[in-house]
Amino acid sequence: MAMNRYRLRHLARSGHRGARIAERLLKRPDRVLGVILLGNNFVNIAASSLATLIALRLGGEGAIAIAAGLLTLVILIFAEVTPKTLAAVHPERLAFPAAYALWPLLRLLYPLVWLVNTAANGLLALLRVRVEDLSAEHLSQEELRTVVNEAGGLIPRRHQRMLLNILDLEEAAVEDIMIPRPDIVGIDLEEPWHQSVERLIHSPYSRLPVYHGTVDNVLGFIHVRRIISELVRGDFTPQDLEARLTAPLFIPEGTGLHTQLLNFQRHRTRVGLVVDEYGDILGLAALQDILEEIVGEFTTDPQEQTRSAHRKEDGTLVVEGRISVRELNRLLGADLSTDGPRTLNGLILEKLESIPEAGTSLLLDGYPVTIVQTQGNRVKAVEIQPHRVRPVNSPRKSPGA
Repeated sequence: MAMNRYRLRHLARSGHRGARIAERLLKRPDRVLGVILLGNNFVNIAASSLATLIALRLGGEGAIAIAAGLLTLVILIFAEVTPKTLAAVHPERLAFPAAYALWPLLRLLYPLVWLVNTAANGLLALLRVRVEDLSAEHLSQEELRTVVNEAGGLIPRRHQRMLLNILDLEEAAVEDIMIPRPDIVGIDLEEPWHQSVERLIHSPYSRLPVYHGTVDNVLGFIHVRRIISELVRGDFTPQDLEARLTAPLFIPEGTGLHTQLLNFQRHRTRVGLVVDEYGDILGLAALQDILEEIVGEFTTDPQEQTRSAHRKEDGTLVVEGRISVRELNRLLGADLSTDGPRTLNGLILEKLESIPEAGTSLLLDGYPVTIVQTQGNRVKAVEIQPHRVRPVNSPRKSPGA
């Protein structure tokens, strides 16, 4: 009963005969307990009867109490505490040899075991306990997370983080990792062709959306690497560009990352446009961004690196307002809510209920935040102190703001 069922299953599938028998026994714990307790109680009762007879012959009725005390001590030490403690500490050492004995005993005593189990299971049924469910063991997500965390040296720390990140995909949606609409880089067919060619040649991205006027009129995606040689030669035309486009993949907002990962695989594509319920484009999601949620940042694109925070000498973090709340939580080790706004800019605007000026200070979940730069109707850059402080009643202007 103390054995790790998952290790037992692994050993059984690896061909360990003792593990296969033990696993077969544990599929119906009521039966294996029945045969064990039959033998256990038979021996204890027989020993008690024998000790009583010996006490009567040697010392009369007065010796029965002494015999009972000595027998209780012997049974506790040699038949209960010592062997059961050993079995709890080293279950495999005793379970596999015991399985070889218990299996034939169960077959031999099955009628008696069946009779005892039927009576016991009938009583359990009155308590609404189904014995058939006792062997069904399924780990919840949080239990699996604990197993990974407690693996210690069995799993390298980096691999542990990756496994935990896979579990976290269930809690994240495409809005958490998408490039917001204002930051989408694409090719506008209404701009001069030579500007489009320059953008294609120097693009840090392998796939770009192509549209007329605005991204709402998207025609498709172009794979830049497949046309780069023709662009350099100068014999590539707008008509050639439109002929090479692949149909855009539209992703409904709220789609979970684990679902979108499968969708990218099914559609054999790496990028899609996130749309709301009205069909308006909210942003762009890429396979790379989902993979980075699992394995961590691996991009070498300098434009992407500007989205990350950098730390000043005094420990203050300087981040862009468009950084996602999930990424900010990882940087600070914080637990800012991801149920509302998806970006730091959204959190600040929700907190202040207005567009702040540079120099405005506030607290976000106890973290002091100072607005460094704003641009139009959004926060461009902020400074965040990495340590929580006592909350204040309202935002304030820093001196000289």
